[in-house]
Amino acid sequence: MSLDRTAFETIAQGPLFWLPCTLLLYAGAVFLSGRSNKHPALNPTLLTIAGIAALLFVTRVPYAQYFEAVAVINYLLGTAVVALAVPLYRNLARLKGCARQAACALLVGSLASILAGLVIAMAVGASVPMMLSLAPKSATAAVSIEIARIVGGIPAITAMLTILTGIAGAVIGPMLLDLAGIRAPEARGLALGVASHGIATARAFSESEVAGGFASLGMALNAVLTALLVPPIVKAFGFL
Repeated sequence: MSLDRTAFETIAQGPLFWLPCTLLLYAGAVFLSGRSNKHPALNPTLLTIAGIAALLFVTRVPYAQYFEAVAVINYLLGTAVVALAVPLYRNLARLKGCARQAACALLVGSLASILAGLVIAMAVGASVPMMLSLAPKSATAAVSIEIARIVGGIPAITAMLTILTGIAGAVIGPMLLDLAGIRAPEARGLALGVASHGIATARAFSESEVAGGFASLGMALNAVLTALLVPPIVKAFGFL
């Protein structure tokens, strides 16, 4: 048994192990999600993260080493984000009919996310750096990390909170929208994209192309709006 484990750990140290391992785990997670009729608790992203975390713990491989081995996925992520503009363009006529409502929802959603995070953090007595790290959590990761760095937060904590926000939105968001009786794909997609960025946007695409297109729009615009709103808001709270 010890020899088998030692051999496995040796293989895991190599750069060629983690990329196919990640892809296979995600494929398996998608299969499980499909077999369960897309049960919220079996979100493919959540399952893959849990699987990779468990493997890293067992093999004692540092995250930095893993990230280097799968850097191509991170590179392709940028291309995938740009490609999200395609379904939005296809549904541009729908956007023209509800642009004012979408703009109001975007502003309210972005403000609610920022202020709710700050108020809850203050209520539980969190430190100022923690509060500054929490404020931009609903923007997509690349943007939220830079915002945290600018305002004096801790980028690593912001990255973790951003991922957790995305997973929570993808898992719980559709259920809350169902309970609220929100059925329009435009509204569902925009809500998921604004509240929980890319991970929830992927979940929106599993519902329909319209929902995914509006989630893409919400994610992109919320990233810009969050970058504009967080600095003056934290300054108004006296943190800067």
